[in-house]
Amino acid sequence: MPKISNKGIQMPESPIRKLVPYAEGAKKRGTKVYHLNIGQPDIKTPEVALQAVKDFDIKVLEYSHSAGFESYRNKLSTYYKNQGLPVDTKDIIITTGGSEALLFALGSTLDNGDEVIIPEPFYANYNGFATASGVKVVPVISGIETGFALPPIEAFEKLITPKTKAIMICNPGNPTGYLYSEAEINKLAEIVKKHDLFLIADEVYREFAYDGLKHYSVLNVPGLEQHAIMIDSVSKRFSMCGARIGCVVSKNAEFMATAMKFAQARLSPPTYAQVASEAALDTPQSYFDEVITEYVDRRNTLVEEMERIEGVTIAKPKGAFYCIAKLPVKNADDFAQWLLEKFDFNGETVMVAPAAGFYSTPGIGLDEIRIAYVLKKADLIKSVEILKEALKVYQN
Repeated sequence: MPKISNKGIQMPESPIRKLVPYAEGAKKRGTKVYHLNIGQPDIKTPEVALQAVKDFDIKVLEYSHSAGFESYRNKLSTYYKNQGLPVDTKDIIITTGGSEALLFALGSTLDNGDEVIIPEPFYANYNGFATASGVKVVPVISGIETGFALPPIEAFEKLITPKTKAIMICNPGNPTGYLYSEAEINKLAEIVKKHDLFLIADEVYREFAYDGLKHYSVLNVPGLEQHAIMIDSVSKRFSMCGARIGCVVSKNAEFMATAMKFAQARLSPPTYAQVASEAALDTPQSYFDEVITEYVDRRNTLVEEMERIEGVTIAKPKGAFYCIAKLPVKNADDFAQWLLEKFDFNGETVMVAPAAGFYSTPGIGLDEIRIAYVLKKADLIKSVEILKEALKVYQN
């Protein structure tokens, strides 16, 4: 029998999706499952985006330009400039989701065996993207004790080797909800300029900043133009996860020319999804104001309810719609599976994402889970009640 590649064998399972069969089993038994495991917002997609697809009248569904519709890139450029970011149309390549943008960024900046430093915990698929690209992730650990604040510069610098080519962050963070301050972004800028590295910033949650705090982009930093690469997506901003439209943005012309070769190799991003994404940029500010208010309310509700459970520690997020909670269990993977296989409370249970999969350091985060507060308040309250009752009877 032919052998599977070592790269394929090394590809990590998604800590978010690997429990799906157990959730399906619970539902078949008649158990209601509250999904706290995945960042799928229940917020309605802007009607202007959906209507644009309905109104798009064509005879042939053609390829688009490899960089995406020029009209969409022009409109995105205006959107970014309105947010204070100096982005021109030529600085943008439309991608099939933020995932492809990350693959383009890694493929354009790192060779096989090169290293990228990432503060952990981080978005679990960074491990998969790195494996697919032949790149080694070098983690720098942040902890729940500090609310997952950026580690000291010294922690980064001692990890830099001749193989180090980039630092990558998610801001605001998935899975922590941590929002990097302007001072922290400037510290990272100093490091990458000093050591001549790229700074790749996944900024897909930029609108989701709470408590009066403002998102500060790597593209805001003067003098960082040749180092900064921004990753973006419509998935969360407009509750359009199924559109699979993102973009990679940089002022570095050589990087963009290289990324364009990857874009040409996959031909083009999807047409109808670009139609929806371009139209979504006409969404009024009132939409975001309402969404932010809703998520702050959900966050506060979740944190308050979780803090009432004995033995639980939770970091209050400053952005995005995720948080990490430390539970009084030895193995959150086992607990999460048990919740779906063997437990229900009045015919209901919850699905969570074990947090160990958001780390690359073995043995870290084993007692932590990620919670996505993408459900309405009543469902969040019920979900925490189920977790509380589950922890009373779960045997480590």
